[in-house]
Amino acid sequence: MPKPKKRRFSIVKAVKANARDRVGTVPPERVIPDPKQKRAARPKHKETLADLLGRQEDRES
Repeated sequence: MPKPKKRRFSIVKAVKANARDRVGTVPPERVIPDPKQKRAARPKHKETLADLLGRQEDRES
């Protein structure tokens, strides 16, 4: 059976391990909002002045 390969020292891995010890582990993932739902919540076009005035007249009568 061959000897296991000796691992080289990596500064990046050492720094990350040190940060994990001090701060804690990183959260597993962030939830990214669905762009389709975001678009559906916001109207694509602003209402025109005629639409706003028409709605206001319906309320008054």
